[in-house]
Parts: sequence; structure tokens; C-alpha cells
Amino acid sequence: MKFSDDQATAHDAIAGALRSAGVDIDEGVSLPATDGKARVLAVMGKAGSGKTVLLAELVKAVTDAGVDLVSGDYENRKRKDRRTLAVLAPTNKAASVLRGRGVPATTIHRILYTPIYDPDYEKVAEWLAGDAERPKVEGLTDAALDRAAEFYKLHKSIPGALAAAGLRGSDFITGWKRREDPLDIGFVDESSMLDDTQFEDLRELFDTLVLFGDPAQLAPVGQSGSMCFDKLKDSQKLELHRIHRQAADNPILDLAHALGDDALDFSTFEDMVADAASRDDRVVLAPRVDADLMARSPVLVWRNATRIRLIHAFRRAFDAPETELLPGEPLICDGVELPLKHRKKRIDLEARGLVKGAQTIYLGPGRKPGFSRLHVIGMEDPRVSVATIIKIEMPDEEEPFIPSAARMGAAFLHGAACTIHKAQGSQWGEVQVFAPDLYAASRAGRSEAGIPLWRRLAYVAITRAERRLHWVRRYALQRPSAPLTVADLPSEPATLELRPTDGG
Repeated sequence: MKFSDDQATAHDAIAGALRSAGVDIDEGVSLPATDGKARVLAVMGKAGSGKTVLLAELVKAVTDAGVDLVSGDYENRKRKDRRTLAVLAPTNKAASVLRGRGVPATTIHRILYTPIYDPDYEKVAEWLAGDAERPKVEGLTDAALDRAAEFYKLHKSIPGALAAAGLRGSDFITGWKRREDPLDIGFVDESSMLDDTQFEDLRELFDTLVLFGDPAQLAPVGQSGSMCFDKLKDSQKLELHRIHRQAADNPILDLAHALGDDALDFSTFEDMVADAASRDDRVVLAPRVDADLMARSPVLVWRNATRIRLIHAFRRAFDAPETELLPGEPLICDGVELPLKHRKKRIDLEARGLVKGAQTIYLGPGRKPGFSRLHVIGMEDPRVSVATIIKIEMPDEEEPFIPSAARMGAAFLHGAACTIHKAQGSQWGEVQVFAPDLYAASRAGRSEAGIPLWRRLAYVAITRAERRLHWVRRYALQRPSAPLTVADLPSEPATLELRPTDGG
């Protein structure tokens, strides 16, 4: 791997911090930590500056030096000489984006809480991880163990391997506990999304913490435009400026970086979008919202009122009945509504991917009243059946439509449209950006950290697109070309039945 100058500078600074912590990635060796000092560094750069490439190379170098990678789904027994690395992201979708690029990432929540395995199946996990001999487990044939081993070779996921052997999550994971032992090294992607509490949790957990993030994105809600980078000294910040060859000649990134011009106004920027669309089909100047795309990739908006109207238009376009959901409708988790006495169940739901902001697809009603079957996007074992409280807000009405109302469980909003703030950390192949909302933000004249809010919103929205950007110019919806379906979703062998209380 040939680094650019700014990547090489950041790499050397991080290598120096790791060396001080006992991990020499240049020599490929790791030793027990000795000085006990905590270290925090931040690698900051805009989209296309090479943050993910640098992160991937550092992960490879650290693991080549003999450091154990902690995945969050299984952790082998602690050894005195063991050094650990975790690669983290704030959301399931952000973690899955990294995994799709070959970086074994998990969520912050999954690293704060560790699974408790049934003793028999823990033997299988130890064998798959290379820490034990092939076990004999009642109920698991040699063929099932072979399937688990083949799966693990490809995907390095213990739960996925056990699912390939024919087990359900509830068979081998009996509970969750707060992590007691600290870890050595943490690499955190999309760290501009971290709030103060998450940042302090990570500082307590890791001796060496390296943050990767984009300072041009939106700050966490409620933090007055400040990001965790702002707490660090200049000597702890490493900036990437160069836009790499693989990002060059990309009209989406060209538009994103044009937003850094202080003199740019909305009208001029929209002319730039139109010009890009005339030259490259990766940018589309859309006269209306595409309902087909909304089923898997939400329209990104600024205002809540716009979000609600677009969701209502989406449901009408697909002839969704007023009293129930159709299989294939997208939902976004709005948190877990459980009292404190059910803390164990809350941890279990969140560990399965049902955290605030998680994207899911409705598959149909569960076997019990108030339960729904869902596909959790970005999870290795995505299908769950869970007690749900689903709220679909209606235009100009205070009370939402509630198609599923368990007494308590995971809460959801409709996901055909979402705010740009909630979209941070996610990426989709094709993204629709609702331009009338950005125009409204420009007219409002608001700023965040000295930068016009519309430009920050536009930057975040545009950089959610991996392959194609649809710039929607009008309040109009194109009718769908086919009914909603779930046939496009991958089917996993394990289905987890998650209950909000021990009694269901």
C-alpha cells in the first residue's frame, strides 16, 4: 500500500502511539503494556480523503503484530499476555459499511456489553476461534460442525457459524453483561457522531483510542455544534487533505467538496448539480421522488413535516391499508421502551441490533399479538421477532397511526424518509436528497459552528450516496413500478424470538 504524504504522516503518528503502548506494527510484534498511559488521537478528513483506507491498513498491521481482534459477538478467554483491538462504529449501518469494505467492525454498544454463551456451545466457539480441539456436543452432528467451520472461514462470525450449524441465537447466547475488563486499542469510525457520554465511555474502556471522522458533518443533536474532536489538543489531531485517485473523477464527491467554498450560495450550487447531471449519470436531476427507491433507501430531508408528508405519500402510492403495515415497508428503530427493572431485556434487544436509528424492514406480524417479524439491516443474523410499538405520524395530526402496539418493547417510526441528522453514519447505493428542504434551510439563514446549516446538511446528505445521487427538485412523487416485496432480502437460517419480559 502506497500512502499519500498526509496518510503517511498520520500512519507514523499512530504507529508511534501504538509503539508506546507496546504494539510495534513496523516490527510486527506486541508486548504487554507497561506505562499505563492513556492515548487519544483523531484522524480527520472529508469524504474521499483516505480515512477508511488508512483504517483498514492499520487494522491489518495491528492484527499481524499478534493483537487479538475483539468482534463483540464472542470473546475468547482472557490471557495475561493477550493484547486486544476493537474496530467500532456508532450504528449498525456504519459498522456494516465498514464490514462491506473488508474491515471487521462492530457497534460501540456491542463492545460495551459481552454475550454469555451456553457452556456447550462455548466449546464450539473456542474451537472455531482456534483456542480448543474440535468438540463433541450433543445435538450437533459432524456435518453441522463442518458447516459452522466453513462459514467461519469465510465470515469470521461465531453467531453466523452457529446459525449455519442450525442453531438459533437463543440456543447459544443466554444473556449479556457489561464489560468488566478494559481493552487495549480502539479504532472508531464515524466518530463525528459520538456524543459526550459515548466518548467518555470509550476513553474509560481503551488505553489507546484512535478516532476517524469527518469534521464537515453535522454535530450530534444537543451539543451546540461541537464534536468530540474539539476536546483534543492540536497535537492529537491528524488531518487528511488529499482526495485519492479512487475518489477522483467522482461527481458526487466533487459536489460535496464544492460545499467548502465560503462564497457558495444555494442557487449556484444547484446549478452545479444540474451541470454534473448533464455530464454524468451518477448524478440525477430528479423532477420527483422515486417511490421504488424509498422502500430501501429513505429520502433525506431536513424538516420533520416534510418527512411525515413523504411517508404518507409513500404509503398511499403502495396502497397500504390504514390499519396495518405491508411486508416490505421500511422502519427505523426509535429506541427501546422498557422500564429499568427489565434492563437485561433491553441489553438483549439492543445487542440484536435494535438500537435507536437502526434500519429494519417489516416482514409481517409475529405469532403473538403486538409482535412483528423484522429484518434488521446491517446485522449478520438479521431476522428477529420482537414486541413492537410502531408509530406512523400523519400530516397535520397530533396522534400517530399505531399498527402494532405491544405494552412495551422496541419502538419504531416509518423509514421511507428520514432526517439528514439521522442518516449520518449510513450509506446507500442510491440516495434521494430532497432539495426543497435544503433551500428552506438556506432561506432560514441558520449556521452551525460558523458554517451555513444548508451547506452542512447538503454535505452529509450527498456523501450518503455510494453510487448515485438523486437531487429531487419538486414536491412530487413518482408512482411505484411494482408492489412492495421482501424477496430481495437475504434469508438467514436463524430467527430469534425476542420478548420484552420473561413472561412474554
